[in-house]
Amino acid sequence: MSAEERLYADLKAAGIDYAVHEHPAVFTVEESRTIKTEIDCLHTKNLFLKDEGGAFFLLTVPAEARIDLKRVHPLLGCRRLSFGKPDAMERLIGVTPGSVTPLAMINAEPGAIILVLDNELAVDQPVGVHPLRNTATLTLAGNDILAMAKGWGHEPRIVDLPNL
Repeated sequence: MSAEERLYADLKAAGIDYAVHEHPAVFTVEESRTIKTEIDCLHTKNLFLKDEGGAFFLLTVPAEARIDLKRVHPLLGCRRLSFGKPDAMERLIGVTPGSVTPLAMINAEPGAIILVLDNELAVDQPVGVHPLRNTATLTLAGNDILAMAKGWGHEPRIVDLPNL
């Protein structure tokens, strides 16, 4: 069973409502602008980060948020942040750049990476994220993203990030 098939099986087992919207591959928020008009949800972007101490973070924020990494690390209680390398991304969460999603926590060992969700997305309304590939958007409630991460053994953090 593929990771995406496991994802859908876990969503079904948890009784979570979701919808899958197929589309051409997108790698950036800019490329996804057309898709955003066609899918009614809170759109996201994801940042795969590493701090100076070697800890990894996956930040999921509203798509239009501007994030100043110099101001994020104190909120997370870590050292200076930089973008993680693609090989670490693939090793830790099993996806490649452009396909990053909080649902990739299904592939992560508990404690290997910290999921951080902006508080604007931790809601009971549709949030759009990739289903482990960048050729589709899966919509589900933000609260369900948190529930799935917890079910996979992670303790996500909810932080107010877009105001940075």
